[in-house]
Amino acid sequence: MEQYIGIMSGTSMDGIDTVLVGFEDNKILRVQMHSQSFPEKLKSVLTELINSYRSEIYVLGEVDHQLALCYADAVKQLLQKSSTDSSDVVAIGCHGQTVFHSPATQFPFTMQLGDGNVIAAQTGIRTVVDFRRMDMAFGGQGAPLVPAFHQAFLYSKREKRVVLNLGGIANITVLADNDDSVLGFDTGPANCLMDAWILHCLDRKFDKDGEWAASGKVIPKLLSEMLADDYFKQPAPKSTGRELFNLDWLNKHLQGISEYRKEDVQATLLELTAASVAQSVEKYAPETDAMYVCGGGAFNKILMKRLAFHLPGARVANTEELGIHPQQMEAVAFAWLAMRRIKDEPGNLPSVTGAHKKVLLGTIYDPKTF
Repeated sequence: MEQYIGIMSGTSMDGIDTVLVGFEDNKILRVQMHSQSFPEKLKSVLTELINSYRSEIYVLGEVDHQLALCYADAVKQLLQKSSTDSSDVVAIGCHGQTVFHSPATQFPFTMQLGDGNVIAAQTGIRTVVDFRRMDMAFGGQGAPLVPAFHQAFLYSKREKRVVLNLGGIANITVLADNDDSVLGFDTGPANCLMDAWILHCLDRKFDKDGEWAASGKVIPKLLSEMLADDYFKQPAPKSTGRELFNLDWLNKHLQGISEYRKEDVQATLLELTAASVAQSVEKYAPETDAMYVCGGGAFNKILMKRLAFHLPGARVANTEELGIHPQQMEAVAFAWLAMRRIKDEPGNLPSVTGAHKKVLLGTIYDPKTF
């Protein structure tokens, strides 16, 4: 059994998830997890960096290093918790923290921070980072990348499945009989707008179980105006992020609403997520038998109920039914993508990202010293 570590800190920035995964014959034999929060000062700098879209070069450089130290510390805690020696780990796969993603401009680029050199040096383990840019170099969106993992481990001949990840952004994977037919794309916002609004209004990091949203009522005019955004009309493959779906975007739509209660806005944002996901499933996978949900949004009880309401023909459950905890999914996927890179095997699905061909994803940083 070969062991790999995956590190994921998503768009919601709710913390760092690390997993130790044992792979053998393309089967998952062992998963152990450690999660920890970002230091508040670093999270504050990251939030400002992401929301402002501009920064001094030295801020980018320092955050790149600081994040790497946080990632390395999380790995060390995971190794200690699992009683595993670093020499028993083949490699680390680290997605890094996305601060900007612009795949559809004249000169496409994406930026994930977390210096692979520092992670490798601090842990003594080969580290694979920078997973998106090679796909983009071959004409792809660079995201989402996890659908390749979903297809490899969650496909079933018995039922037609969709996998939904509810992080800051919602993305779906439509599993298929072969890799060339798999679909995967970002459907729109998930937690990013709800988290931003409740932080702005109540100074709370997130809406636990969707309770605040449940206390409000959907504003039909606001919902219809938001759903009219051009992004929802774009065909797949496509990807998005906080660059589009942020408080500025929301406030523009609120300008046309004369009176509203803050909890009603939250209820409408939750409905936006459920409705936009459902529209995508109905368009691209109308015969879906079951939709399995992962990511932090899988624990939002009201959101899960609204998804089930909008998709009455499909069973909605979380991915624990398939053997992978909702909070572990993306980190496990990047452990697998690291394994693919170490073995010189492609990690992208062109049908998902839009790339011209399958390519190797990620750059390897080796801490070997002389």
